[in-house]
Amino acid sequence: MHTRTLMRAGLGLCALTLAACAQTAQTTNTEVSARDEAARTDGLTPPPPPPPVSSPMPMTEQGAARLSGSIGRGVPYAQYAPQPMPGTVDRDQYDHQTDNPIHQVSADPISTFSIDVDSASYSNVRRFLNENRLPPRDAVRVEELINYFHYDYPLPQSRQQPFSTTVAVTPSPWAQGRQLVHIGLQGYNIVPRERPPLNLVLLLDVSGSMSPGDRLPLLIQAFHGMVSQLTARDKVSIVVYAGAAGSVLDPTSGAEHARIDAALDNLHAGGSTAGGEGLRLAYTLAQRNFSPNAVNRVILATDGDFNVGINDPQQLQDFIAHERETGIYLSVFGVGHGNYNDALMQRLAQNGNGVASYIDTMNEARRVLHDELASNLFTIANDVKIQVEFNPQRVAEYRLIGYETRMLNREDFNNDRVDAGEIGSGASVTAIYEIVPVGGRTFDDPLRYQSEGARPAPSTARELAFLRIRYKLPGQSSSRLIERPITDADAYASIDRAPETTRWATAVAAYGQLLRGESYLDRSYSWNDVVRLAQSARGEDDYGWRSEFLQLARTAATLGPLPVAENAEGK
Repeated sequence: MHTRTLMRAGLGLCALTLAACAQTAQTTNTEVSARDEAARTDGLTPPPPPPPVSSPMPMTEQGAARLSGSIGRGVPYAQYAPQPMPGTVDRDQYDHQTDNPIHQVSADPISTFSIDVDSASYSNVRRFLNENRLPPRDAVRVEELINYFHYDYPLPQSRQQPFSTTVAVTPSPWAQGRQLVHIGLQGYNIVPRERPPLNLVLLLDVSGSMSPGDRLPLLIQAFHGMVSQLTARDKVSIVVYAGAAGSVLDPTSGAEHARIDAALDNLHAGGSTAGGEGLRLAYTLAQRNFSPNAVNRVILATDGDFNVGINDPQQLQDFIAHERETGIYLSVFGVGHGNYNDALMQRLAQNGNGVASYIDTMNEARRVLHDELASNLFTIANDVKIQVEFNPQRVAEYRLIGYETRMLNREDFNNDRVDAGEIGSGASVTAIYEIVPVGGRTFDDPLRYQSEGARPAPSTARELAFLRIRYKLPGQSSSRLIERPITDADAYASIDRAPETTRWATAVAAYGQLLRGESYLDRSYSWNDVVRLAQSARGEDDYGWRSEFLQLARTAATLGPLPVAENAEGK
């Protein structure tokens, strides 16, 4: 209800501004025709140049009615108050997530979650830091920060078992007496000659909120880079939506780069945001050209400010969850700030079997749609779930760092009807548990009356935990299982002796927890410790992403906490 209220309020303010501006509009000749007015709001053709301001002419009642739109139907336009200037009201929306709790192994030995390869949180956090301000706590999803980077995990040998597993156990650098269990999956890398054809539908938001340069213009540039990689085997359609939805490019051969680029260049922003109707049309086009041998995917690019038609998040989720059963995936590229709906973007991508990315710069656009195009488009495993069973004779307590939005029930692991995350070609997935060995410094006081239970069998005495992974190959409905124990052979005496991949992932995990203000890090652990650990594991950095991370961590160290509003609870 709160989300819908915000959306209605946002649209009312938008209509209000247009009416206020219209009341003082200046023109030199006659009223702009209805045909030209429609052209300015359909998102397909560029608007005419603004008229001079010298010759006054009052706004007609018809013009005011057109500007006030459906929200103001029956309300005189003069009653609307001016909208605040951009930047004065921050309407970004994030789902609130509490940190994963601490579990006692004696009572709850099994942890189950869906993998997550999204990267939206990392680039959105970067935007805040580059603006010299700390991000909101709920904008920071630690697993997305960790999985933003490539890791040098060994490649799997076959597409039939499409990823390898890597495990390392090290002392925690931020809490004496605790350990970290680092789990890494590396996806099979499809070579170009093996990649399937694409059936892509680009669904672009061309509403008025998309007009700034960091939104629609940036997306058009980004998709130009993707188009250059398409071939005659691929098909591309383009759908746009503003006040209504429409197709601007029928299914076109990927070899016709000039035609696709021209369709993109002809887009401009204007109007309200009928995102739900755009999704319906995009899925219809994708289904019309569906091929069981192709990658069938809709790519939604928007700031998420849906305010016309279907805009209830649950309705949108249900619609997309139904459509994914047809074999059409949905990926979401978010842009903008001030009205960025991160919460909705995450829900749509998770329910659509796709990835969520946030594009803040042209460099990030190049990363998502060029450098990592294969991992973002070509799926090698569906419904990937991880389950870890901890040995109560070796581990007293544990917590999973991040993945708060991806937790599953224990019984979901073996239920092939339960949806989970996808892994793309060449992608890696990393998860980190913090554990307390038996006899170590526990998060909680020990139980007075808890029995220790039976001693483990000699064959499992060296095991800290047992790792299980379930996945489905594309097009299959039954899952496959990978299992392996986590033993003393996976342990390292210190974090400094751990592999580079473990040290880097640990540094990023600490960075994310500091940004979230989590209480599990000792007070003495600082940003300098994050930078020092990351420096030791920077390794090869072909694209400069790790060097950039070091600068972001240094920037975060200089920024104070977010200000507390005067009416904040507890002030």
